[in-house]
Amino acid sequence: MTEPFIRQYRVADRDDVADICVRTAAAGGDARGVYSSDLIMPDVYALPYVDHSPDLAWVVEHEGRAAGYIVAVADTQAFAQWWAREWTPGFVARHPAPGPDTGHHPGYTEAQLLRDGADPDRMVRGLRHGELETHPAHLHIDLLPVLQRRGLGSRLIDTLRTALAERGVPGVHLGYAAENTSAAKFYDRYGFQELPSSTPTSPLVGIRTS
Repeated sequence: MTEPFIRQYRVADRDDVADICVRTAAAGGDARGVYSSDLIMPDVYALPYVDHSPDLAWVVEHEGRAAGYIVAVADTQAFAQWWAREWTPGFVARHPAPGPDTGHHPGYTEAQLLRDGADPDRMVRGLRHGELETHPAHLHIDLLPVLQRRGLGSRLIDTLRTALAERGVPGVHLGYAAENTSAAKFYDRYGFQELPSSTPTSPLVGIRTS
């Protein structure tokens, strides 16, 4: 059996990335069936990134397909502007209103998810100006359970930080669900530090690229 390995994202990985996103979206657990469409979550938290910055996306290939990824943008402010111009119109057309009730009643409601998908300014609105200067990049990282606790998350972040440093990007930040305690422990072990804009309900952490 071939060991999982990290490689650059390819367009052919797009559906796998969407699948990984939704299967890890419930505070690290499986969110399939939670919303009226399994396409909404990746349309907010994965696919815009690979479309905008495929050169800052890597996957972990396992048994012939992607089973984990890291996606990022180097300049969050510029990305928000691109999103408003290039992504929001299509997103709203695909997801005009919440769909039928699934009976799951997640804390992060479908209405909130749709609102976030049409509101890219949320990525910069809650940040202090200095944070966008010291940590202008941001990332999302997800691994299916079969790849977790094998050091691959750290290696993905290492890969991204090296690429960002080569571009002269000084730091990268990320937010995560407050209830995802395993993610919090992982980021702390890796060396991420809480940023001033972080709150108990919306944790925000960052790290220098070098």
